[in-house]
Amino acid sequence: MIDIKLLQTKSKYVSEQLKKRGFYLDESKFNHLDSRKKNIENEITDLYIKRKNQTKNLVSMKKIGENVDDEILELSFLSQKIKDQNNKLVLVKKEIFDFISLIPNIPLFEVPLGKSSKENIEIYKWGKIKKNHSLTRDHKDIMQMSSSLDFNIGSKLAGTRFSVIEGKIAAMHRALINFMIDTHVNQNGYKELYVPYLANKSCLFGTGQLPKFSEDLFNIGNGSEYSLIPTGEVPLTNLVREKILDSYVLPLKFVAHTSCFRREAGSYGKDSKGLIRQHQFEKVELVGIVHPDESMSFFEEMMNNIQVILRKLDLPYRIVQLCTGDLGFSSCKTNDVEVWIPSKKKYLEVSSCSLCGDFQARRMYARFRDSETQSVKMLNTLNGSGLAVGRTLVAVLENYQQVDGSILVPEVLKKYLNYEYI
Repeated sequence: MIDIKLLQTKSKYVSEQLKKRGFYLDESKFNHLDSRKKNIENEITDLYIKRKNQTKNLVSMKKIGENVDDEILELSFLSQKIKDQNNKLVLVKKEIFDFISLIPNIPLFEVPLGKSSKENIEIYKWGKIKKNHSLTRDHKDIMQMSSSLDFNIGSKLAGTRFSVIEGKIAAMHRALINFMIDTHVNQNGYKELYVPYLANKSCLFGTGQLPKFSEDLFNIGNGSEYSLIPTGEVPLTNLVREKILDSYVLPLKFVAHTSCFRREAGSYGKDSKGLIRQHQFEKVELVGIVHPDESMSFFEEMMNNIQVILRKLDLPYRIVQLCTGDLGFSSCKTNDVEVWIPSKKKYLEVSSCSLCGDFQARRMYARFRDSETQSVKMLNTLNGSGLAVGRTLVAVLENYQQVDGSILVPEVLKKYLNYEYI
């Protein structure tokens, strides 16, 4: 959430920065609401002073035996007036809160300007694209040839964009999860957690899914407090909600494997035939809770942690820096990691690594106490997929397919499986 003090003192600056990401800030509306709040607060202060003076006057009159009926009526009137103004203050504060909660994060200065994903910038590329044979089957054909993928059963069980994976490829899917978790825990120093797949509205608000992206959530019943999580970022980041941490415990590095659930509103017909865009999918999620001074260095560390997985799998990938117009709601800087998909002859996103600054921390009221000054400040948060499991499986199947139609198991996965070929 944007700092209200920044809006109050530098609204022009905030407005100009938000324009870079295509967001129009209604400065006049905010100034009007803020002015109303201040006027009501001033009125309440004046009323309290009047009531205090009236009370003193009443006490003095009682001491000398004067009639105080009018003074009692006046006190009653002032008390009711204070109550009415406090009710107005609650309402205007809620209007301000609702207004600010829809404002996205301010992009960092180094984020390239642009209106859409077409203006994202490739900043790094790794690995050699294999051209070992002319046959390039896509993952759907590979899986259906071995009777390992069934969309019809998935549809019968839960509806469209759900699938059932069977046999050796299901085992490879599980092996990828174990490999990713083991690497992030044993090599990259993350703490593994098992978290709920349901989140309440406060958690979803804290990481920025609510109120803006409510249509993408799978809610549990009409008017329910809970939704299925769209990403492991939600429960992992909210572990520090409404807490004050000691600075010496920072950084906190969390990793978890979760199922994720998204309606994919507005994406019908897009990548709907395979595993690339499902309503239910698996991710291994990384979250960093850090001191503000360490956020940029931790961003680079997290980017390296993500790349380790693809390098160990020997999958060609590239890194793309998102432009201002393509940033996620809570992010001030994001790099996407995209893996090479032979059948599509292009790279496909398997991870987004985002620096959120103190934006989510303000929404969660997540803070730390500085060990030197003892002052309480907002934490910084980061998140990244390490990696999206289904899409990584797609990349493995397509990049490791052999001329005879089999799939070679990547070296790093062999210890998790009892076979070398599919």
